[in-house]
Amino acid sequence: MLTWSNFLSQLFNGLALGALLALIASGLTIIYGTLGVLNLAHGAMFMLGGYAGYAAWSASGSFVVALVAGTLSVGVLGLVMERVIIRHFYSRPGEDQLLVTFGLAICFVEIVRLIFSSLTKTVTPPAALAGITNMGIMFYPTYRLAVVGIVAIALLALYIVLYRTRLGLIVRAGIDDAVMVDSLGIDVYRVFMIVFGLGSMAAGFAGIVNAPVVSLTPEVGETILVQTFVVVVIGGVGSFPGAILGGLVAGEIISLTSMVNPGYAYVMLFAAMALVLLVRPHGLLGARGRE
Repeated sequence: MLTWSNFLSQLFNGLALGALLALIASGLTIIYGTLGVLNLAHGAMFMLGGYAGYAAWSASGSFVVALVAGTLSVGVLGLVMERVIIRHFYSRPGEDQLLVTFGLAICFVEIVRLIFSSLTKTVTPPAALAGITNMGIMFYPTYRLAVVGIVAIALLALYIVLYRTRLGLIVRAGIDDAVMVDSLGIDVYRVFMIVFGLGSMAAGFAGIVNAPVVSLTPEVGETILVQTFVVVVIGGVGSFPGAILGGLVAGEIISLTSMVNPGYAYVMLFAAMALVLLVRPHGLLGARGRE
């Protein structure tokens, strides 16, 4: 039965999902916009963040420790990936980049399956964020409300890095014209490594934040990767504000459609993407700059 309470509940569900998708998509769009690498391992990085956080949470019992461990471990992995593997594919054809990142994603999934098995793992939220909150017209899980705030703080921190620091200035310039940045004497490869690590950290952070909401499985990154690519297309490749807008739009489409008929949730999401591509091929907030 459709009621105002159900409708508002789905709106909040869409907001929480959209904020999470925005954070993941921001990491993906920064990597692609700056490096030109379409990272198919980004969903696996999301999954690894969840499992790294789960391992830390199991050992310490602290969700804060899990949050830090999941974020930093995936960030370090991203730095190593860029330095050891990805760097050698910048000048290679796009299909080579797709194949190597897809292969890495498969390796990560199978390694996690070997260590943790295929059984689902759960992480409980901190005691202060457990239970439900009375919002007057409905009751809503407290942790889902907290997810919106946590992700908003993370996006704000990412915004400050991108728009209020020298590194952010170089990254945004590299998105528009990496050759010119290199010509100015800036070590673009060091910047590339930092950018890849930053994007990976965003995925890892999202993975552990999402762990108390959805149980962990080795395949959890596959579904989120597809949704994230749709978000990037809707918002505009290389656009940080576009990733946020696209994430919120995608989250609400999935959530509100699920209220009517869950089977059509992703149909409507892809229909929205197709409509955006027809009306504005570069995305809602994308710019003509990068092929």
